[in-house]
Amino acid sequence: MKDTANFVHWFRSAAPYIHGFRGKTFVIAFGGELVADGGFVQLAHDVNLLNSLGVRLVLVHGVRPQVEARLNENGTAIRYVNGLRVTDDAALACVKEAAGTVRVEIEALLSLGLANTPMAGAGIRVASGNFVTAQPLGVRDGTDLLHTGEVRKIDAAAIRRRLDQHDIVLLSPIGYSPTGEIFNLSLEDVATQAAVELAADKLIFLMNTEGVPDKGRTIHNALTVNEARQVLDKAKKLPEDVTYYLPCAIAACTQGVKRAHLISRHRDGALLSELFTREGVGTLITPAPLETLRSATIDDVGGILGLIEPLERDGILVRRSRELLEMEVERFLVLESDGVIAGCVALYPFPEEQAAELACLAVSQEYRGRGFGDLLLAEAEKRGKKAGFRKLFVLTTRTEHWFEERGFVDSSPDHLPKSKQALYNYKRKSKVLQKSL
Repeated sequence: MKDTANFVHWFRSAAPYIHGFRGKTFVIAFGGELVADGGFVQLAHDVNLLNSLGVRLVLVHGVRPQVEARLNENGTAIRYVNGLRVTDDAALACVKEAAGTVRVEIEALLSLGLANTPMAGAGIRVASGNFVTAQPLGVRDGTDLLHTGEVRKIDAAAIRRRLDQHDIVLLSPIGYSPTGEIFNLSLEDVATQAAVELAADKLIFLMNTEGVPDKGRTIHNALTVNEARQVLDKAKKLPEDVTYYLPCAIAACTQGVKRAHLISRHRDGALLSELFTREGVGTLITPAPLETLRSATIDDVGGILGLIEPLERDGILVRRSRELLEMEVERFLVLESDGVIAGCVALYPFPEEQAAELACLAVSQEYRGRGFGDLLLAEAEKRGKKAGFRKLFVLTTRTEHWFEERGFVDSSPDHLPKSKQALYNYKRKSKVLQKSL
């Protein structure tokens, strides 16, 4: 019963994401290791689920381990220059063979439709082809990279036509030139350029590590583009795959892609956990901060009620009707996180005493521990000071210590503004605290 309750709670909480993702374009990139070690089977199940929810999907696969295996089998020398493969004729033959084999394996797994499996009734259609035009990288550090190239153009219009027909588009790390040449490309280059040209809503890299490492064993849950650049500049040592994918995530987000995600390929269900939970399991890269502090509007009333009603039921806040809240909504500030109202606070002015009441300071349970309460308090103090108030006061029954730790001092009902004293509820016996601005 507990597992069932948890599932129902999660499924309900996923509803906003399901609504928000329908019709959106996601580019999902993964290395050839995911196919080589059998991990694509689980990913295929998650891709099928996203496809069934109306997400427009572009998959980009790599082939590095498959190419390495073929080169070793043939006894061909493996050459790299600053992480770039020198693709001679023998290596190109291995690239073509590996790309064709991996593409067919992926298409086969996406074609599964066995009963009693997550793929039952899927009916997925996969489209692949010459969507990528490439050009040679040329000579780097004195070495001719031969058939190693870079993306010159993505045929976004052709890809969109396939997506409009509900196909999943599969891109291999191979590009073609107008003269008929074939070039070996990196999967991160193909994925990034495809996401940019399609103005994708998300670019997702599945990699060996859990995300971008923070201090200790933790990872960054979310980074802005500027913060991600600082990580690259200041970090003494980063995992190899992070050095590949993080710059691509930054480049994509600075060229119109709304979100980039770096998640582990080793965690079963990481894609779904990252997309359908607020905390995620990897690192999210965004062009700007996810959190926005702003004045509330009438459209925020529902979100504010969702925050304060549980506190009202517990007797922490005084009950307010929706009608009263609609009348007083201009008194409120809200903290919005990725489109969700995560916190609120209200300021009620008492101009004759040059004072303001701080009320309805609330943060959603899912967002506690991130300092959102301090952000709301600081903004309320800033606006109160700008409005000419000399002090703030607050009435509380449960959070006295929290306010005292932030500079509020104990007071009494006798020190409240006269009009507020007349409304003071002596049965409730709220603590009165105040702070000079």
